[in-house]
Amino acid sequence: MAKKAKTQFVCQACGYVSPKYLGRCPNCGAWNQIVEEKIQTQPDRHSRVDITGKRTSPTKLNEVKSQKEPRVKTQLDELNRVLGGGVVPGSLVLIGGDPGIGKSTLLLQVSQQLNQTDGTVLYVSGEESTEQIKMRAERLSMQGNDFFVYAETDMSAIRQTIEELRPDYVIIDSIQTMMQPEITSAAGSVSQVRETTAELMQIAKMNQIAIFIVGHVTKEGALAGPRMLEHMVDTVLYFEGDRHHTFRILRAVKNRFGSTNEIGIFEMREQGLVEVKNPSEAFLEERIEGATGSAIVASMEGTRPILVEIQALVTPTMFGNAKRTSTGLDNHRVALIMAVLEKRAGLLLQNQDAYLKAAGGVKLDEPAIDLALAISLASSYKEKGTSPQECFVGEIGLTGEIRRVNRIEQRVMEAQKLGFKRIYLPKNNLSGWHAPSGIEIVGVSTIGEALRKIFR
Repeated sequence: MAKKAKTQFVCQACGYVSPKYLGRCPNCGAWNQIVEEKIQTQPDRHSRVDITGKRTSPTKLNEVKSQKEPRVKTQLDELNRVLGGGVVPGSLVLIGGDPGIGKSTLLLQVSQQLNQTDGTVLYVSGEESTEQIKMRAERLSMQGNDFFVYAETDMSAIRQTIEELRPDYVIIDSIQTMMQPEITSAAGSVSQVRETTAELMQIAKMNQIAIFIVGHVTKEGALAGPRMLEHMVDTVLYFEGDRHHTFRILRAVKNRFGSTNEIGIFEMREQGLVEVKNPSEAFLEERIEGATGSAIVASMEGTRPILVEIQALVTPTMFGNAKRTSTGLDNHRVALIMAVLEKRAGLLLQNQDAYLKAAGGVKLDEPAIDLALAISLASSYKEKGTSPQECFVGEIGLTGEIRRVNRIEQRVMEAQKLGFKRIYLPKNNLSGWHAPSGIEIVGVSTIGEALRKIFR
């Protein structure tokens, strides 16, 4: 009699293993995510070996050879900034984003640029045929001698191809379509994603091959698959934006080789993704002069100052409870600022619906946007517009005080460069630096004082 195969129940959201079926995962709380999988005897992939089969061994730190060129720069400065200065050989980079946002287009462009720097590229696609990739490459006017396209989902075949070609860069599109033949679960399951990522990580580290992998996202916007996927890779990038608008934002949420606060901004055009050199100017070019409910904030995204327009629309509510809706802003922050305005500035907002957004599809979450947020709400409520030559920076406390913010000199320099004549900022930020000429610095200590000076 054949021996019955042993099974286990695995949560597809977090990887939790249970001996029996459960409707709700006790680890992450997800419903209907427990799937039965056969327990397989896994091959030994835990020891790190390179393509030639050589295993690692303990090495003295002073005997470890450092890389002569630790980073390879692409022609996209925005991507280089997000990666921390360029592509690191031997790194494993995960890029996630909504369907159709431009992940494959970005990686195809980057692949061509890396190929032009005398690097061999292997583009592995599990979702498209080689003919489809060729069509996109022709649209992007791509050319390359050592650029290989491979339509395959079997990881054993992919590893064999890497052994034969010895590429410098590998692109996997996408990780949810890759399969280990000895694992019986479906493609995209926790077991498949975990094992394929582990093998790719081993290939990258032992052979100094930079590998980019594309990851699908869930309805909530998080990367699909187990959370372990983000912990295994070196860098996690999110490609954000509205498919109906041209701007795309590449944001780092994990980076072992650089800052996690950096963003890169691109514009989707017919010839592909084009980097936006001056995002502040791009975000402000469609602003209507004299419009109410509008305020400009000098925000920091990593090491880069960006000027963004915050728009607010305050109208009397038609229901018992007033609505608070925001896009690109934290709803809790909006509610807090409205409560401070009502308590400390005397604005009756409890019976007013409020709709707010950060123009251009940018997500703002730093405390320095509080003052601009409050000014846009007050401008719409009072039906008084702000000057198109003014911008605002400052954090608001619950007692109505305007608190100091960091990197104030960089914010003021960006505002002055774009032609703003006046900037309102915390009074405690006035000392310790030299203001540039051509822009008036106005220090405010409370939200009431700021409203009196702006709407006098």
